[in-house]
Amino acid sequence: MERIPILQMGSFLLVTIQVDMHDRLALTLQDDLTNRIVKTGARGVLIDISSLEIVDSFIGRILGNIASMSRILDAETVVVGMQPAVAITLVELGLSLTGVRTALNVEQGMAMLRKSLG
Repeated sequence: MERIPILQMGSFLLVTIQVDMHDRLALTLQDDLTNRIVKTGARGVLIDISSLEIVDSFIGRILGNIASMSRILDAETVVVGMQPAVAITLVELGLSLTGVRTALNVEQGMAMLRKSLG
């Protein structure tokens, strides 16, 4: 089964989505990530979506769900590398991604997580 790798960097988990997201893969990522947060006690999750050129409402909702589940499990989520077309699509779909913090790149996202967990 296809899976998106989840790397551990200290107290953070780093997810880099480098494939076209489809619904089953998004659901698998959601399950894998929540399990890893519990297993590792991670305090932050950084999701790099710079390779995603298009999202639909389902993928947008899954990103929001991941952030909500992470927060319940005491981990902050930052989404980085959002393409302008993806941002436009999310707004047009009416998905505000409540609770999802964003940064332009991985470096800024890591700084944001470090600061919030300071």
